[in-house]
Amino acid sequence: MSQYYKIPRQVDWNFGGKRWKLSRSKIDLFLRCPKCFYIDNKLGIKQPPGFPFNLNSAVDALLKKEFDIHRVADTQHPLIEKYGVDARPVAHDDLDEWRENFKGVQYVHEPTGMTVTGAIDDLWINSKNEYIVVDYKATSKNDEITVLDQDWQDGYKRQMEVYQWLLRQNGYKVSNTGYFVYCNGDRDKEAFDAKLEFDITLIAHEGNDEWVEQAILGAHKCLMSDQIPESGDDCDFCTYRKAMAKVEL
Repeated sequence: MSQYYKIPRQVDWNFGGKRWKLSRSKIDLFLRCPKCFYIDNKLGIKQPPGFPFNLNSAVDALLKKEFDIHRVADTQHPLIEKYGVDARPVAHDDLDEWRENFKGVQYVHEPTGMTVTGAIDDLWINSKNEYIVVDYKATSKNDEITVLDQDWQDGYKRQMEVYQWLLRQNGYKVSNTGYFVYCNGDRDKEAFDAKLEFDITLIAHEGNDEWVEQAILGAHKCLMSDQIPESGDDCDFCTYRKAMAKVEL
């Protein structure tokens, strides 16, 4: 068995266990496929993971270091100046914890008793003293990335809106406008020369977190049921399971 895939997981990490939390990614899984969400969080059998994107992680780490320089100096980053955004990286006592996986920004949702959590990449502030959620993305495409208009990028938008919701539930004043710092690896260089260069775009997103409350309630109702729900539309994992069930002896 792969070192990255342990099933079933320890019961403490399942719904009802003392270590279980409703993460931003679990909310997104529920919206995409209630069946996979239930099997994962109630029965402890998660979807096989993809391999770690170490290059993406490296880009995230370097961006955090770069923006932290301006956070300490209380100055604008050149990318923020380039796009004329009213913002600067802001210092906060809890930022390191909010960035940490398995911790993040947390809120106990009183109607369900579930702890909702999500780890942010960065936090800026504007002249209205509104916090701005910022998320880093890295890819390599031939075309310039200026908008998030693909269906699969809707998950990015939901991700940001969950973060905005979490900060608001913790009593913070949060701007509806969040930003994606999108790094696109340049493929047009004549040679690699032991370095990969990126074009960096700042993409604004007007968030609307009104859907989050109903999603949390729906996820809780799903997990409280004794019945495995139906698959989501176009779930590749469920399609694979159904196909394998037809050929296995």
